[in-house]
This record gives sequence, structure tokens and C-alpha cells, in this order.
Amino acid sequence: MAKQIVYKNVQIDQADQIVLKDVNLTVENGEVIYLLGKVGSGKSSFIKTIYGALPIADGEATVLDYDMTSIRSRELPYLRRRLGIIFQDYKLLTDRSVEENLLFVLRATGWKDKALMQEHVLEVLKQVGMHNKAYKMPYELSGGEQQRVVIARALLNSPEIILADEPTGNLDAETGQEIMDLLHTISQAGITILISTHNRLWPELYPGKKLIFADGQMKEGE
Repeated sequence: MAKQIVYKNVQIDQADQIVLKDVNLTVENGEVIYLLGKVGSGKSSFIKTIYGALPIADGEATVLDYDMTSIRSRELPYLRRRLGIIFQDYKLLTDRSVEENLLFVLRATGWKDKALMQEHVLEVLKQVGMHNKAYKMPYELSGGEQQRVVIARALLNSPEIILADEPTGNLDAETGQEIMDLLHTISQAGITILISTHNRLWPELYPGKKLIFADGQMKEGE
């Protein structure tokens, strides 16, 4: 299987403090991987290094064959088009509809054909069960509905890897499970998914590799 992420003896710093050290990881195509640990254990910092929002302080790191220790700012948009990112706090544009939020992303990533763009937006909204709410504004949606829109946004450019940072952190248990059902379905299409969570129930319900974050280290769990 293709190796999509390879980290060797990586150190991650933030504000001149070591967040994680001796990080070693290989992620292959189609894997589901849970990042487990308390708030502040380095999960979000680790995810940020994958899409280039936080530099690698030391070690070797490649993501989809990009060398993350020397990647240039002009290369980052090309890497990020191959990644889908799901944020805990949604980061939807509050002044435009669901459809316009997704069209904005397509325009920003080089799509031109308006009819094709609208067709594609409807297609990804159908995937997440939100095609009948394309006209709604984000504030008119529940937390679970907003997260479904965020997942649709992550799917727009057919990503090879999805990074989900606490995707159920702001949701009640029932809605959280609906979101995990959706991510599980997406993973079965062969998309690699990394899920940061402090909910230990999810790996039991939806099996995957577990990475435990604690005491400035990341280690594979049982």
C-alpha cells in the first residue's frame, strides 16, 4: 500500500516550547487512525504539521510525497487540495448560505464552470444528507448539521486524506455518533482519515489504529 504520511524522529514546537518529540509514524492509504489524548497533549499541533500550518522543528516528515521540513509556501495550496480538513469549530462563512460556502471553496481552488460547480456542490451535500438545506445560512443549522456541511466542504476536491480535529467535540452523544457513522462510511471508500478525539468510545465502535498522546510523546496504542 502507498505510504501517505511518514514521520521519523519528528519534533514539534510551539511558541519555543517542545510539544512532541520522537514522533514516528507511517500512514498507509485507506487507514483510519485515532489520535487519543487529553486537551493540550499535542493532537491539534500534530494535525497542523500535516497541512503545513505548523513547521516541523526537527526530524524527517513527508505528506503525500511533500517534504514537510522544506515545503515552500507556494506549494502548500497544492498539498492542501489533496487534504480535507474538518475543524471542531466549523469555520463556516457566516454571511453566506451553505451552497455559497462550498462554491467559495471551489472558486478558490480553481474551478471555473458554474454549472459544473453547482452540480458538484449538490453531489457532496447529498453525500452528507444536507442537499435540502443548501439555501440555509449557517446560523439556521444545528451543530450536527453544520458539521455535516464542514464534512461536505472537506470532500469537495476528492481528498486522499481527511484530517478531523475533534469532529464530535461540540456535539451531543447521539449527534456525535451520526457524524462518526458518516466518517466511517467515507473511510470505506478508501479515503484515509485521521480523527483527533478524547472520546474513547469511537475506536471501540469504529475500529482503527490508535495513537496515544501523553507526556510530550505519541505512541501506538493497543
